[in-house]
Amino acid sequence: MARAFGAHSHRIRPQPHREVIAPPGVVEGGSGEEGREPTIFHGRFGRRPRENLMRRLIYSMTVSLDGFIAGPDGAIDWSVPDEELFAFHTRQVQETGVQLCGRRLYEAMLYWEGAEETSLPEEHVEFAQIWKALPKIVFSTTLESVVGNARLAREGVGEEVARLKEQPGKDIAVGGAGLACACMKLGLIDEWRLFVSPVLLGGGTPYVPPLDETINLELVDTQTFGARVVYLRYRPVSDES
Repeated sequence: MARAFGAHSHRIRPQPHREVIAPPGVVEGGSGEEGREPTIFHGRFGRRPRENLMRRLIYSMTVSLDGFIAGPDGAIDWSVPDEELFAFHTRQVQETGVQLCGRRLYEAMLYWEGAEETSLPEEHVEFAQIWKALPKIVFSTTLESVVGNARLAREGVGEEVARLKEQPGKDIAVGGAGLACACMKLGLIDEWRLFVSPVLLGGGTPYVPPLDETINLELVDTQTFGARVVYLRYRPVSDES
């Protein structure tokens, strides 16, 4: 969930330790598929069947209770994670094989390209190392070059994602409302991950844009953090359901 680690991330909010509330069948402290038992909701399992191991495209963002990822003025200071959430996000990024970025997300995350060389806490240095090593594909019509382990997209988002899904490796993440919107309208997103923060913004950039068609989803995982942030993980309902 890359957006949570932009330029405001060094202002991480310390929180008193509170036990994570996990649903039955989930090993506390895990953020991905490994290290946890299948989570059951309405008779369905939260883990992918072994026969369907194609890479997934995951859209993960922190959202306000009224569904916005940024306020009317673009502010995201309300979404700065505490230590517990920072560690959870770090594990999720570690489980990602490729990050798709729009220009704004790419530029916001440039902070981490040199962060490990500064006097940061150990957990921030760890994240910087993981982020720098992560391959990134940047979709932009204005950028002429990118730095680090990133490249500009050579094709449209549909073609790039289709090619990536055919390759072996860890799942693919997409960040930023504009790029995610394009992926949604092309039916490319396989999983939605929301970190719902207890704040009402009243307007701003929506997590989900206006859609031409309804997308039916099923809840496959949920977790509540000490900072009162609720993690929700959804997948599309299959045609066989």
